[in-house]
Amino acid sequence: MKVLVTTGASGGHIFPAISFIEALKERDSQVVTELVLPQRSHSFCNLPAYCKARYISSPRLSLSINSRNLIALAELPKVFLQSLRIILEFKPDIVVGFGSLDSIPLLFFAWFFRIRTLIHEQNVIPGRANRLLARFVDQVAISFEKSREYLSINFQKVALTGNPLRKEMVRMDKTKSREFFFLDKDKLTILVTGGSQGSQHINATFSDAIIDILSIADFQVIHICGNKDYDMLRKKYEKFNSRIKVMPFLNDMQYAYSASDLAITRAGATTVAELNYFNLPALIIPYPYAYAHQYENARFLQNDGRAVIIDDKELNTLKLKELIINLVSHPEKISSMHRREGIINERTAAQLLADLAVSLI
Repeated sequence: MKVLVTTGASGGHIFPAISFIEALKERDSQVVTELVLPQRSHSFCNLPAYCKARYISSPRLSLSINSRNLIALAELPKVFLQSLRIILEFKPDIVVGFGSLDSIPLLFFAWFFRIRTLIHEQNVIPGRANRLLARFVDQVAISFEKSREYLSINFQKVALTGNPLRKEMVRMDKTKSREFFFLDKDKLTILVTGGSQGSQHINATFSDAIIDILSIADFQVIHICGNKDYDMLRKKYEKFNSRIKVMPFLNDMQYAYSASDLAITRAGATTVAELNYFNLPALIIPYPYAYAHQYENARFLQNDGRAVIIDDKELNTLKLKELIINLVSHPEKISSMHRREGIINERTAAQLLADLAVSLI
């Protein structure tokens, strides 16, 4: 069985694709897979050894008329030729796409050659590429039930699988997780992260707020900030080394989620799936662009009482300071934000997606 997987350049696209390939390999060790990624993702993350990858050109297209977009349009024939070559060389039984405009050429040729096709949507509101492709592919997998409302296709073509998490994303012992960061095992712990690339707005606002709060409240912080702000924050937090652990990126996010009592974060689809799986209450500042996908993702947790949403344009030091002080001073409020009826096992999403792909073949 030969499975070709295509995805965009961000972690929100790549990590679910890797999880899907993991599940396929566990299901059938003889399955042959190839992961096709945009060239600009080459240095994004270290792929597992079992993920054989190939990189293709990745022009950044937008809807605006400018010189950069014209150059990107001129590169499109090259992208389509590369995609055609991959299809003819690999001869897949199925092509599985995980969103982004980068996935369109491969899925187009799969449709043209009558190869089976499956796409997976990570967000509540499907992206432009998946909304277009949904009309042509054989099956659409979604992460949220509400996504059906945004797809003008036969409901029988849509399957709810959830958003696949990486294999290593499992719940850990809280005490051991805090020891991993050399933090106090008994103190309330806040995780701050702006996604795989970091958020300069969250980094700046939180770091300004936290310096004052630490003098009046007893808690500790894990701050994953991205590469751009790391040096600045490391200097800013220098005198709080024992209570603030700052790092540009963390592969072992399962330790950060397991160690924490509260998260301050964006609302990328993967982040929301991880918050849901780890049953972690959150203050969520959705990224305000990209068609407001993150607002709908965040509402999934807010509607269940597990998150407070802060509008990005309303985020400032004073507002964030007040929210944090209110929560850390009343830990029972944080406790009340946990899921009551037990945690949905998001770990099954990758297996469900793998089963769906195999059933199509």
